[in-house]
Amino acid sequence: MDVQWEEAGWERLTRRAGRRRLPVWDCTAGLVVGDDSVLLVDPGSCLREGAELRAQAERLTGRRVTHIAFTHGHFDHVLGAAAFAGAEVYGAVGLDALLGSAGGREELRSDAVRHGLPAQDAAESADLLVPPRHLVSGEWTLDLGGVQVLLANVGPGHTRHDLALFVPGGEGEVVFCGDLVEESGEPSAGPDAIPSRWPDALDRLLSLGGEDALYVPGHGAVVSAAFVRAQRATLAARFRVSP
Repeated sequence: MDVQWEEAGWERLTRRAGRRRLPVWDCTAGLVVGDDSVLLVDPGSCLREGAELRAQAERLTGRRVTHIAFTHGHFDHVLGAAAFAGAEVYGAVGLDALLGSAGGREELRSDAVRHGLPAQDAAESADLLVPPRHLVSGEWTLDLGGVQVLLANVGPGHTRHDLALFVPGGEGEVVFCGDLVEESGEPSAGPDAIPSRWPDALDRLLSLGGEDALYVPGHGAVVSAAFVRAQRATLAARFRVSP
C-alpha cells in the first residue's frame, strides 16, 4: 500500500517503482519491485544507511534485495553497497576498476569525510565496498519478473561512468537519472565530470523516457522531460557546448 511506503519515507511512483530522498545530501535511492526479484538503485552513503535501506526494502516488498545498480561512483551513491550481502551489482563499464582500486577507495573515503561523513563510517564503508560485477557498455535488460528494467550507459557527463535506468509500466514510465539531473540545486561538475559530453547524455536520457516519463534526479524532487530539457540548455550554456 502507498500509505506503508509513505510512512517509511518512500515515494511510490508506479506500481513497480518508488524512491526515497535520503537525509543530509538529499540523495535518491530507488526501488523496483518485480514478481521474482527486487532492484535497489544507489544503496546510500555508508554501511549504516545501506542497512537501513535494506531493512525498509525488505519490509515494503517482503523479500530481500537481489540486485543493485550504481548510477555512478560517488560516495553518497555507492558506499552502502556492502549492506546487501549476495546482491548482484551493476554499473557502467569501467566503474569496477575505479571502485575496486586502492586509490579509488581512498578517494571515496576522503571525499565522504570532506562532505561530513564520520571518518570511521567512511573508512569501514570504503574498505567493504562491493564493486559492480555486471558491467554495462551499451544497454542491458534486467528481467525482474513482470517488469524488464533497461540499464543504459548514457555517459559520460556528470562522471565517466553514468548509468540510467528505464522502468516501463502501463500506468507510467520512470527514468532513474543519477546526478546527470539534479533538482535541489545546480548540477555538480566535479573534477571527474566531462562537461562537453553532458548535454549529449541528457539527450540520451530523454530518448529513453520520452515526453511523459517521470524523471528521478540524483538529488531533489521528481521532474518532467521539460525540466530535463531546460537543464540541458543551462548546462550547454554554462559549459559553452554547441546545441
